[in-house]
Amino acid sequence: MSNEVNNHWSTPIGAPLAAPFPFSFRDVEVLTLSYKTDRKAAEKLLPAPLQLRSDWVLIHIYNMNDTDYLGQYQECNIMLDAELPGKAKGGYSPFLFLNSDGGISQGREVHGQPKKWGNPKVDFNGDLIIGSLERNGIEVVNGTMAYKQNRGSIEEFKKMTFDFGVNLNYKVINHINGETAIRQITSRNLESVKISESWIDPCSVALRPNMQAPVYKLPVLEEGNACFWKGEFTLVEGEIVHDYLV
Repeated sequence: MSNEVNNHWSTPIGAPLAAPFPFSFRDVEVLTLSYKTDRKAAEKLLPAPLQLRSDWVLIHIYNMNDTDYLGQYQECNIMLDAELPGKAKGGYSPFLFLNSDGGISQGREVHGQPKKWGNPKVDFNGDLIIGSLERNGIEVVNGTMAYKQNRGSIEEFKKMTFDFGVNLNYKVINHINGETAIRQITSRNLESVKISESWIDPCSVALRPNMQAPVYKLPVLEEGNACFWKGEFTLVEGEIVHDYLV
């Protein structure tokens, strides 16, 4: 019995909060907003030895409509264009918000993502696609793009901004006595990605201050394009690309 307990993926026993790999996301709707920010402001949010590659910021807002284990929920992942020299390049997440306790647990405990509770959503109102993030009753992010006017691929969008296929995160976990348990830069990407449609058009991005969701610390200097896409993908194991304790 003790071996069974020690080998559990997540607690509570019999009703785990986090899901084991792999698990799949189906019928996903994503609005990705892009803008340029102040480089010095972005660099303050990067843990060394990560380095900033450009002044682009991406805000991915997801309607996760059908997810293994987690069900239906919404998520918002803010990314910076970063690299670990000689090892990894991709989108580093300084902020990440969602309305799923299992998703928060999985992200923080396994990936090291800085997940906090929030209410993101992608809405459709007439000829407009609207992405938003609310926390503490404040709409922290509001972004819009025209409804499906110009088709474009994810690869085209990456060339306009940066390749965010790899997600980099700063994993921080302490022992119960306060001593350091884990300090890592982790890396993960998605598998079995199938995109059913994608659209690219100019976007608007507005940020409001909230000290519990301080996206405003990455000010909007120049708005870029947005990409709206639908598809599915599978989340699999990632890797440790830098261990501060070794």
